[in-house]
Amino acid sequence: MTSPVPKISAVVIAYNDEPNMKGCLESVLWADELIVVDSYSTDATEKISRQYTDQVYQHEFNGFGKLRNEAIAHARYDWIFSLDTDERATPEIREEIQSKLREGPEADAYFVPRRNYFLGRWIRHCGWYPDYRQPQFFHRRHMRYKEELVHESFEVNGRLGYFRAHIDQCPFRNIDQCLMKMDRYSSLMAEQMVKQNRQFHVHQLVSHPCFTFLKMYFLRRGFLDGKPGLILSGLYTYYTFVKYAKFWERTRQRDC
Repeated sequence: MTSPVPKISAVVIAYNDEPNMKGCLESVLWADELIVVDSYSTDATEKISRQYTDQVYQHEFNGFGKLRNEAIAHARYDWIFSLDTDERATPEIREEIQSKLREGPEADAYFVPRRNYFLGRWIRHCGWYPDYRQPQFFHRRHMRYKEELVHESFEVNGRLGYFRAHIDQCPFRNIDQCLMKMDRYSSLMAEQMVKQNRQFHVHQLVSHPCFTFLKMYFLRRGFLDGKPGLILSGLYTYYTFVKYAKFWERTRQRDC
C-alpha cells in the first residue's frame, strides 16, 4: 500500500506590494493551502490577498527572519513552499515539487534557482543566478530561519538538496523602486550591524563599495548583462556605501 502524497503549504510574506500580489498568489494556487502574512500594509495588499485565500494574518514587522517563522507557524502541513511577493512559481517548479513528494524526497530542504529580471532582462551574471540564498521548499521540522532583521540566514537539521526548475523574480520594477527598497534595507542592515556590536572603520565607506562593484561587474561578469548589468552593479555599490554611512551614523548616535 502506497503512502499518501504529503500536502503543501504555500507561505507568502507581504508589505505594501499591491502591484505584485495577484501574480504571486495566482502562481501558487496549486498548493493545498495558501497563507499570507502581512505587516499592516496601507495599500490594497491585504484586500487582494483575501481574494485568493481566507488565511491572511497580520503581524508587526520585527525582522524578516522572525516574520518568516511566524508565517510558518500558521501552516497546517509539514512541507512548506516559501515565496516572496516579487517571485512567481513556474509550472516547472510546481511539477518538480509534486514529483519529489510522489517519489519520496531525498532531502529535508531544497534550494530553488531563481531567474531574476531587471530592466526587462534576465540577469544571468552579477551573482544573480542561480541566486541560492536560502531553501524555499522544506520540511518545517527540519528548518528554521534565524531571527535576523534582514538577509536572514537559516538552520537546517537534515539534508540539503537542489531543484533544477526555476522560480522567476522581478525584485525591482524600476530604478525608483530599487532605490526605495535599498533605502529600507540599508537602514535594516545598519541597525542589525549595531545590534551585533560590529565595529565601524572609515575604510568601509570606500573599500566595501569598491569591492562590491569589482565583484559584481568584473568577477561575476556583470558586463555580460549589458547596460542593466552595469546599472545594477552601480546601484549595489551605492547601496553598500549608504549601508555603511548609516552604520557610522548609528554608532555615532550610540556614542553620544
